[in-house]
Amino acid sequence: MILYLIVAVGTIMLAAMVNNHPPVQSYRVTRQQLCNRICLVSIFTILFLLSACRQNVGNDYAKYVEFMHLVNCDAYVPTEPGFNLLVKIIYGLSGFENYLLVFAVYAFVTILFFLLAIYEQSDTFSMTYFLFMALGYYFQTFSTVRYYLALALALYSMKFVLRRQWGKFVALVILGSFFHKSLLVILPLYYLASVTWRKWQLVLMGLFCTTFLFFQDFYLQVVVFLYPTYEDTEYLEGGTSYINILRCLAVLVLALFYYQRSIQGNRRMQFYFYLNLGALVLYVFCSFLPIISRIGYYLTISHIFFLPALLGETENVRLRKLLQAGMVCAAALYFVIFMSRAYDDGLLILPYKTFFFHDMVNILSDMN
Repeated sequence: MILYLIVAVGTIMLAAMVNNHPPVQSYRVTRQQLCNRICLVSIFTILFLLSACRQNVGNDYAKYVEFMHLVNCDAYVPTEPGFNLLVKIIYGLSGFENYLLVFAVYAFVTILFFLLAIYEQSDTFSMTYFLFMALGYYFQTFSTVRYYLALALALYSMKFVLRRQWGKFVALVILGSFFHKSLLVILPLYYLASVTWRKWQLVLMGLFCTTFLFFQDFYLQVVVFLYPTYEDTEYLEGGTSYINILRCLAVLVLALFYYQRSIQGNRRMQFYFYLNLGALVLYVFCSFLPIISRIGYYLTISHIFFLPALLGETENVRLRKLLQAGMVCAAALYFVIFMSRAYDDGLLILPYKTFFFHDMVNILSDMN
C-alpha cells in the first residue's frame, strides 16, 4: 500500500504543476508548456511502469492469462475479437505466450487515453487528476483491463459529443467495442445526456424508469440476449453500490445549487448534469441488472470533469476554497475506503507483485 500511496501523492504533485490552458505563443515554446510536457511524460511513465510491471495483480489477472492461452490454442473464449486479435499478434511476434506484453499494451493505451482526456477536457488538470486517482480509477485498471480500456475511450469520446462530431464519436465507440462490447451502451446514453430536455419530457422519462421495477424479467432477458455467457451465472444476481448512490446524490445537490447560474443553457455542464442524473437512476431503479456498476461508471466518470467545473463557478473565494476542501476530504476518504478493500477478492490489487521478483501462478490449463 505504501507504494500506491507514493505513486498517488507523487503524481498528484506533478499534476499540480500542469496548466492545461497555457497562453499560446506561436513563435516559441513557453516555460509552462515545457513544464507541462515534462510533468505529463513523468506521470504517464510512472503510471505505465507500475501497471506494466505487475504480475498476478488484479482479481482477474490469472483468468486473462488463461483466456490468452485459449486464444493462442484457437479454443473458444468469451472475449471480443479485438482482444483475441491483439493476443494472436503479440504471441505470434513474440514466439511464445507473452501475456506480460499484452497487459503492457493495454496499460499503455488505457493510461494514454485517460491522460489525454483529462488534459484536453478538464477545467483544472490538477483537480481532475486528483479525483481520477482518489476515486480509484487508475488502480482499478489493474482488474478488468478490457473494460477500463473501454472506459478510457468513453471519457475521451465526450469531447466529440460536446462538439457534435457524431461521426468521430460513433467510430471511436465501435472501434472500442471490439475490445469490450459494453462500450456500445454509451451510444444512446451519451446522446440522451446531450439533449436539452424539457420538464414534461423529464416527467415522461421518469415514468419510463418505473418500468424497470415492474418488468425486471423482460429486461433480464434482454441482457441475456446481449450477453449469452451471463445465463445461469452469478452475474445475473445484480446488486448496486450505496456509496455510488450517495456520491451521485451529493453531486446532484451541488449541481442543483448552481443549476440556474451555471448549468442551464450551458451544453457541456448540462451534459455532465444529465450523466450524473442518469447514473443515479440506474443505481436506484436498475439494481437487478447484472454488473450495473459498469454501466454506471460510463456516466459517473464525468464527475472528474463536472465537480471542478462546478466549483470554478463559485465567485465567493472563501466559499470556493471551503467547497474544494470538502471535495478533497470526501475524495480522500473514498480513497481510504477503496484501499481498505484492496485485498478483497473483487479487487485484489494488493499485495503488489512484479515479474522481476515473482513467478506467475499456475492457470487452469496448467492444472489439467
